[in-house]
Amino acid sequence: MQPLDCTGYLAADERVEQVTQSLTGVTSVHGRLVLAAGPPQPCPWAQNVWLEPYRLQVESIADAVRQLCVLQRNWWPYAFTLHRRAELTKAKLPFVAAKPLRFPDPPPQSPLGSFVWLSDTELLCSPRCTSPFPNGEPRFVEFREHEGPPSRAYLKLFEALTLLGCAPQPGERCLELGASPGGWTWVLATLGAQVLAVDRAPLAPNVAEMPNVEMLKGNAFTATPESVGSVDWLFSDVICYPEKLYRFVRLWLDAGACQSFVCTLKFQGAEHYGAIGQFAALPGSRVLHLFHNRHELTWLCRPPIAG
Repeated sequence: MQPLDCTGYLAADERVEQVTQSLTGVTSVHGRLVLAAGPPQPCPWAQNVWLEPYRLQVESIADAVRQLCVLQRNWWPYAFTLHRRAELTKAKLPFVAAKPLRFPDPPPQSPLGSFVWLSDTELLCSPRCTSPFPNGEPRFVEFREHEGPPSRAYLKLFEALTLLGCAPQPGERCLELGASPGGWTWVLATLGAQVLAVDRAPLAPNVAEMPNVEMLKGNAFTATPESVGSVDWLFSDVICYPEKLYRFVRLWLDAGACQSFVCTLKFQGAEHYGAIGQFAALPGSRVLHLFHNRHELTWLCRPPIAG
C-alpha cells in the first residue's frame, strides 16, 4: 500500500475556487477536496490538508474498514456523495468522540485521518492531516444567549487561540481594534488580560463594566504605539482593506511594541489577495481559513520561544 504522489486540500464551504487558484498542479476535484501533485503547498483557504493520500480499492464496507485500520486507528468521513456509505463506514470504525471543546482546553492530541468514498469500490483517504478536528471544523461548548459574550464572534477567537496554542495570560495587556459590541474583548477579559478596546461604537454594557476593560472611543487606527504604549497582544476584527491593516501592524512590529497578533483579513474581491503573502512572510506567521470565518482569513503571529 503506497501513498499517492499528491496532497489533498479540503476547502471551506464555497471556497473551492480560491483553493484551486492558489495551487499548482491540480489533478482532480472531489466536492470540496482538491488534489494537487507533489508535497504540500501554501494554501490558506484550505480548512484541512490531507498530507498522505491513499487510493483504496475495496470490496465492501467491511473491507474498507479493515484497510483503513491498517493505516491508523482514528478516522472521520468527508462526504460529497455516497453519504449513507460514509456513515456506515464511520459506525464500523473505532469510535471517535469529537466532543465540543471547552475553551481554553487544548485541541485533541491523537492524529485524525480523513476518508471519502469516490464510488462503491474506491476510497481516497489520508492517515495524516493538518487538523486534529473532523474535516478541520472545531466545535466549542457555546454560551447561551445573554449568558456572556454579546455576539457569536467569540467562537472565531476561541478557534484562533486554540490553533495558535496559546492565549493571553492574566495581567497581559491586549489592544483590540474594532471591538464593538465586545465578543472578543469579553473573551480576553475573561482570561484575565487587561484589554484596551477601540471602536467608534460602544461596547455592550456587560462587557464595558468588566473591571479589566478600558474603552477608547474613536478610529481604531489612531491607537498607535505612540498614543497607547506597548502591548503584549494586538487583536483586530475590524472591517478594512488588508493592505491598510498590514501597514498598521508593521508600525507596531517596527516599533517593537507588540509581537503577538490575531487579526482577521477581510476582502472585498480577489484584487486584495496579494496582501495574504505579505502577512504570511512576517516571521512567526500563519494565515489560514478558520471554520468560523466566512469570506475572510485570519493571520496569527507569535514569536518563537527563545531557547
